[in-house]
Amino acid sequence: MDRKNLLVVFGTRPEVIKLAPVILEARKHPDRFNVIVCNTEQQKELSNQTLEYFGLKADINLDCMRPDQSLAEVQIRILSALDNVFKQHKIDATIVQGDTMTVLCGALTSFYNKVPVYHVEAGLRSYDIYEPFPEEVMRQMASRVTALNFAPTEKNRQALLKENICEASIHVVGNTVIDALFCLSEETLANASEFFEANNVKIDDKLVLITAHRRENHGERIDRILDAVEFLAGKYSDHTFVIPVHPNPNVKDKIHSRLTRFKNIKLFKPLDYPNLVYLMKNSKLILTDSGGIQEEAPSFGCPTLVMRYETERQEGIDAGVSKLVGADYDKIVTESELILSRTKEETRLQAQNPYGNGTSAGKIIDIINKVL
Repeated sequence: MDRKNLLVVFGTRPEVIKLAPVILEARKHPDRFNVIVCNTEQQKELSNQTLEYFGLKADINLDCMRPDQSLAEVQIRILSALDNVFKQHKIDATIVQGDTMTVLCGALTSFYNKVPVYHVEAGLRSYDIYEPFPEEVMRQMASRVTALNFAPTEKNRQALLKENICEASIHVVGNTVIDALFCLSEETLANASEFFEANNVKIDDKLVLITAHRRENHGERIDRILDAVEFLAGKYSDHTFVIPVHPNPNVKDKIHSRLTRFKNIKLFKPLDYPNLVYLMKNSKLILTDSGGIQEEAPSFGCPTLVMRYETERQEGIDAGVSKLVGADYDKIVTESELILSRTKEETRLQAQNPYGNGTSAGKIIDIINKVL
């Protein structure tokens, strides 16, 4: 059997988390695959930090980001850099994950070079091109040139079928984010515990995790979200609110200017993956606009309020493990109070995680091996 060159392209922390299990699984078969890991560094610090946790290092770093770039400028820079990668290497297939600019550029560059695209986490849809923006359009466009669609759930498969994607190209495999969770050792979680103790964060039954970063929540929406956080922090002063602050200045500056004065709000730089998982595992409530956290939190039974108006992860809503509240002050406050006014034990969720059981990466590599 000829050894095949697999180019794995990512640029953000969520992509690293969800592709790391696939990379590690592929590298168990060095006789079949030569895995070339390419980081566009769309999130330079976050992606490289997370790679180290999985014991991985990029073979190619593209350093594509510049301050205050427009979406068009980001796309041009990533496309051009990836084009050079294809000129310098013989690629048999490209693996991308999710819905970022890196995904779209990876898919397009592969298509231009007539190299098959394998899309991990295919078929997620909100069907509102501005929610999330620009991710919804990016994943829809990537689907048009994808040879293998690895759909996390049956709902995702059905979405692809409705778009006339070839049924034979679609495989329901679960979500690799659950595989990543199972990579965490007890020692790693113990180290996370020490990290928060050293940073004066009390890990108890009154812990609230908040993340907000999505582009569509910039501007007035982030103001409404922070209004709600201020109210909740004031009313529930015996609770600790932990916020890993995204480095985007549209988010970072507002959060620091408004929330620093609260003693029970702890602001952190972006946390490494084990520390974030440790918080999810121990939180009483999560408020987030993150896609990955929507998938991970159900594994820990933590109620999750999704600060978005549309979600492509409807399975969690249907299963009752998460709830849409948008950037609506009243909804955020009302739904949060339903949790915070009760004990953590009373509000734990019993439903199984609808996104998978930790065997996705193995299924993906088995399918790729058969196809190649």
